[in-house]
Amino acid sequence: MKFRRFAVIAIIILVLSLTASSLRAATDQLEEVVREQTKARQEEKIKEVKQQEQLENLKRDQQSSQSQQQLDQIKREKVEEAQKPQATQTQQQLDQLRNDQQLQRLQTDQQTNRIERETDPLRQQQQLNDLQRQQHIRSLQDQIQRNQTQHDLDRLRQQPNNR
Repeated sequence: MKFRRFAVIAIIILVLSLTASSLRAATDQLEEVVREQTKARQEEKIKEVKQQEQLENLKRDQQSSQSQQQLDQIKREKVEEAQKPQATQTQQQLDQLRNDQQLQRLQTDQQTNRIERETDPLRQQQQLNDLQRQQHIRSLQDQIQRNQTQHDLDRLRQQPNNR
């Protein structure tokens, strides 16, 4: 009977020892699973935070881009508004030049009529030659001024299209 008790105690100790090592192994496995789950949750949380940051960065970039577009539009409108009076003024100058030229033609016609009434043919010819010379010089000056003004007007009208 002593042997039996000893065998039973030995079996109980063996079972307890196996159970303890099984418990330790199970506890170790459980701890490992908990660590892996914790690590997975942390990685998932990090991933979510990064996605949120990317989303916020995209929103900021979009807002910045929209603001820049609005600023560019305002600048274009300001330039166009500033150029409208210039274009109008230049057009008025061009119109005035045309009116001045027409007036000069009328004055030249009057001078020609006056010269034609001159009785001295030599003096008449000299006055006609002088008048033609003056007309030619005035015509060239007017053409230069008209071309420059037209060039300025064309440039002003094209500037908004180039931007």
